[in-house]
Amino acid sequence: MSDFAGLRGEAGLREVAARIQPHVLRTPTVSWPVPREDSGDCFVKLELLQRTGSFKPRGAINTIMQMLAEHAGSEAHPGVTAFSAGNHAIATAYAAARLGTSAKVVMPRTANPIRVDRVRALGAELVFGDTISDLYSLVEQIQQEEGRVLVHPFEGPRTVEGCATAGLELSDDVPGLDAVIVPVGGGGLISGIATAIHHCQPDCKVYGVEPQGANGMQQSLQAGQALPTIKVDTIADSLGAPMHAPFTFSLIQHYVHKVVSVSDAELRQGMRILFNDMKLAAEPACAAALAALRGPLAEELSGKRVALIACGSNIDFDTYRRYMLDQ
Repeated sequence: MSDFAGLRGEAGLREVAARIQPHVLRTPTVSWPVPREDSGDCFVKLELLQRTGSFKPRGAINTIMQMLAEHAGSEAHPGVTAFSAGNHAIATAYAAARLGTSAKVVMPRTANPIRVDRVRALGAELVFGDTISDLYSLVEQIQQEEGRVLVHPFEGPRTVEGCATAGLELSDDVPGLDAVIVPVGGGGLISGIATAIHHCQPDCKVYGVEPQGANGMQQSLQAGQALPTIKVDTIADSLGAPMHAPFTFSLIQHYVHKVVSVSDAELRQGMRILFNDMKLAAEPACAAALAALRGPLAEELSGKRVALIACGSNIDFDTYRRYMLDQ
């Protein structure tokens, strides 16, 4: 049965979870080990322990599995393509290799070398562009010339339903939540988790958090439409989506209570706290939910039962050390 925007309801989302389960990890949700000053309960969904180091394989696996099912019995499929600066590129390469198809991934020349190396190690072919416009034109050219299917980083039912499986796991692990805080880049993760929480814990509010230098979802919500161009200037490159899109935007309008923003300094402080309290080496995006709980949402969620999504962590040591030492 379908729900808002054509997405599956809870039973359908659980079918998605069962389908992708052999290819993704059921990541743990743990209690924060240090008591909160406001006496509220805090839990962390550790998606940084997911295969490839982020939540992204959930949507990529679901998209490619359904694509291959639609082409079952036909000649060998030409494969998939994607555009990404990092986590989605790695996840698409992993998903394609895992499911026996090929991937041709478009990345910016400025992409972190460790992420580029991981994409190559997973067997994907790489193409590089200089600007966001280059990435779009290159991936469109690949689709037209080679017939490859686009695995979108955040837009569309297949991506969102894959992301929703993280919300199902969280809801099953921690009943009676008052709030879930989710980092926002393109919006695929929060739209999926918010959909799952809507079905499983309808009294729980879902909050989004963006970097101040990439707060395009807040701008889109104020404008009442998904903005096609967003200025990005933040250390949280995983949350630096250069645009938003209608499908995920409509879900966020419908299911997300509020989106707030945090500064790069707050993200760096969140990274330090994650290391000190939980011994987690987190990239800036992974610290966003904690930064929001300690900053703009501190008063609103005081004493509440709150879950944080630690969305992923693909960062090299030198960059991590620099961010940890910056004030």
